[in-house]
Parts: sequence; C-alpha cells; structure tokens
Amino acid sequence: MATTIKDVARIAGVSVATVSRTLNGHANVIARTREHVLGVVAQLRFVPSSAARSMITRRTHTVGALLPDLHGEYFSELIRGIDLAARARGLHLLVSSSHGDAAEAAAALRAMNGRVDGLLVMSPHVSADFLWGNVADDLPAVLMNTHVAGGRHSSFAVDNHGGAYAMVRHLVERGHRDIAFVAGPESNFEAQERLRGYRCAIAALLPGVPEQVLQGDFTQESGFRAGSQVVALTRRPGALFASNDMMAIGCLAALNGGGLRVPNDIALAGFDDVPVSRYVLPPLTTVRARITELGGLALERLASEIEEPVRGAPLHQTLRADLVVRQSTASPPPGAAIGSNTS
Repeated sequence: MATTIKDVARIAGVSVATVSRTLNGHANVIARTREHVLGVVAQLRFVPSSAARSMITRRTHTVGALLPDLHGEYFSELIRGIDLAARARGLHLLVSSSHGDAAEAAAALRAMNGRVDGLLVMSPHVSADFLWGNVADDLPAVLMNTHVAGGRHSSFAVDNHGGAYAMVRHLVERGHRDIAFVAGPESNFEAQERLRGYRCAIAALLPGVPEQVLQGDFTQESGFRAGSQVVALTRRPGALFASNDMMAIGCLAALNGGGLRVPNDIALAGFDDVPVSRYVLPPLTTVRARITELGGLALERLASEIEEPVRGAPLHQTLRADLVVRQSTASPPPGAAIGSNTS
C-alpha cells in the first residue's frame, strides 16, 4: 500500500493539516515541527499526490503554452525563456503546437482546460471570438505576438514593424537603393508587421523606388527558394532582407551556391537574432527580437494573474527590437555598382 498523508500525520503525531501546511511551505508551522514532519516524510519516502493536492488547492501548478510550431531556434529560445521563468516560480510547463491549423489550436486549448492554471498563447488563428469559444472565462491567459483587437487578455509583442523599418534604414544608409524582401507566412501577425515595416520604410526613405517582395514561410527551405530566385534574376537587388534569420540562412546557401559573395555582391540581413545567426559566414546582420525575454515576461505576467486575477485593464507591452550589425551588410567596396549585378 502506498504511504498516505494520514500515515505521515499518525507517525509524526500531528494533524493532517499540519503535514499539509509543512509540505506547502506555509510560514505558520514552527521550525521544530517542520523539521520533525519532514524527517517522517523522508523516512516513509512519502511523495505527495499532485492530483490530491489539486483537489484541495484547486491549483495544478502547471501552465500551458500553445505555439504555432515547436521546430527551430526561434521556438527553442521562446520556450527557454518561458521555462526559466516557470521554474523560478515553481511551475511546470505543458507545451502544445497548433501546426498552423485552427482546429488543432482549438483542440489543444480545450485539452488544457482543467489541466493548467493558466495559458500562454501564440497563434495566427486567435481572435476574441476564438478565445471566448475555447478558453474558460476563469482561466488566465496571456498572448504573445498575437494581435487581438480590444481583447481582455494581457499581451506581449516585439516591435516587428519598428525593427523592420530600422533594418531598411540601415541598408539605405549603406548606400543600397534596390532592396528586396523575403516575407513570412501571410496569416502570421509577426510576418505581417515586418512586411508593413519594410513597405513603410521603402515609401519613406526611397520614394519612387518599387518594392520587391518574395514570398517565404519562415523556413530555411523557403529562404533557399527565394535566394535561388534572386540568383536567377538578370538585374539583382543590392540587398536582400529576409523577415527571419532562418530564411536568411537559406538565402545565404542559395547565394553562395549561385556564386554570389555576401556582402561584396549582395548584402543580406535577417530578423530575430537566433544564436546561429552569429556563427554563419559571414555573420548575419539582423534584428534582435528579444525572444527569450518575451517568453519570460509573458510567464511572469501569467503567474501574477494566476495568483491575483486581473481586476483592471489588461497589460499590453511592446518590446524594443534592436538592430545588430554584422559582416553580412558591410559597405560595398568603393566604386561598386550597388543593386545592378547582372548574370
């Protein structure tokens, strides 16, 4: 028979309530009693039942995170930020992915109801109606890089628009007038904001210069395809700005394979500043999206809302995105024709 909390209480000569308070770290247990009870717990090798504890406290000490995908360095860094903050709070993390599908996102959220104390949500399918239909009213939820107009949930986002604008301005200051952009998935809020930043910067900084937008999907493979398209052009752009680092790395492979040198023949930039971006050759100029910080801040806010439900307006915070200049956008050599390479 498994040892129960009643067995601990009987052998320790205290009440079940005292054992419970000791195990939960309550301050109203005197040091001598706490030490005695913990000694009996160790002697009996008693492991508290999380299910039983949840029935008493109505808490699972677990939070859920719904993400669009789990593959790649971006999500690895995001989960790392969430997990570090969760462990500091003594919380467990349950992660699920929607794989870009609204039905799967809804099923994952419904499956977490009753199993977690709160939710972190990043999904292109989220709207006020979607949350209303799939998240219980009394379950705290915090959104990450997910736009819901007039929503009741706190949210954290990176300044994707400002970061993309800053990158285009950097390329213009390097002397480039012919700047192509590799866009992310059309339904993705981050991708939409980065594309908007590129377009606003082109219109403001290079009036009359046409946009050049190639379609990608945030994967290295789509970056390679976009880079291959650029290699095949008769008139190539002087700079190529991919809306995430993984596509930029795919572009780099295609450009290298096509005999183009970065940055001598074409400048290349990305977005996110995932760890690998500083180790490719040449190291990648990018926009630091503070991914790990985003996950940590969102978890901290969620933990606070679990402890004390929000009574006022939700918190909406935008994290600064910083330009990180490396060798992939170094100034072209004197006399070079920027943006007029021909095959």
